[in-house]
Amino acid sequence: MASLLARLSRAIGRESAQRELRWMRQALQDPSNRIPPTARTVEDMVERRIRGEPLQYILGSQPFGPLNLAVRSPVLIPRPETEDWALTLAHRIRSQAPPARPLRILDLCTGTGCIPLLLCRALPPGWAHATGVDVSEDAVALAKENARLNDVPLSIPTRHASSRERRANAFTPVRADLMQPDVVRQAGLDPPYDVITSNPPYIPKAEYDRLDASVKEYEDVRALLGDPVGAVPATLPEAERDKGLSFYHRIAELVRDEDLLGPDGMLVLEVGDGQADDVANILKRMTHLQKIELWNDPWGKARVVFARR
Repeated sequence: MASLLARLSRAIGRESAQRELRWMRQALQDPSNRIPPTARTVEDMVERRIRGEPLQYILGSQPFGPLNLAVRSPVLIPRPETEDWALTLAHRIRSQAPPARPLRILDLCTGTGCIPLLLCRALPPGWAHATGVDVSEDAVALAKENARLNDVPLSIPTRHASSRERRANAFTPVRADLMQPDVVRQAGLDPPYDVITSNPPYIPKAEYDRLDASVKEYEDVRALLGDPVGAVPATLPEAERDKGLSFYHRIAELVRDEDLLGPDGMLVLEVGDGQADDVANILKRMTHLQKIELWNDPWGKARVVFARR
């Protein structure tokens, strides 16, 4: 074990190596682990980590609020800043009067399903029926797996369901391309929604090119790059191009043109460093949502644009 620690320390530093080796051993030794690691020995784990593979993909899981999520390449690994604001949103929803019917939640670019699944688990039973949309087949499959692993029903109850089924919070992930003109039909969406959330791709190309190989070689470029080649909206103003803002512009279009958001609805968007004011302005200009708040992450950066009518 000392030689493994020495090798891993050279790659990531001694303190991080000690911590990660402890987690690796725990993952292999825990018989109650519902999500087994993706390697069979500590030696294999260390070899993969030295090559730059993210630890979460090696362990096969990532805690996220009350959830333990399965993670695997190329689906984006949930970040702590996303966990922070999703918990804040759940608390904000819970502080309101109980809804007369389950809130209809739509999560765009859902990835692992982390945001809607957290809301389903954190809100009282009967408060949430969530839909998640992602362009990636891998992401949709993983989101379904995570719903099962975290005991969230995978379909929205129908009027023929039992009273117990109707009281359960539920999640449905679907595959569709947000940038396609017919995404609402493609995804089978049924507006309006009470809560729309999204952690969309928002990294500008120049910044993406500078990312560490441990990100670019393992996580899907479609989950990271904010201005995908060939998919930048034609209506995006020149001043807002190449800034990672394409998906925010597209979400604003859908809210405006497809009536995605209900009269008292909430729109909650994660943003990149320095993008909050631009995204707030896009929403004001295109959707006329005027009640806008900026939420900071635990590191003091404006990380979320929260808007409602």
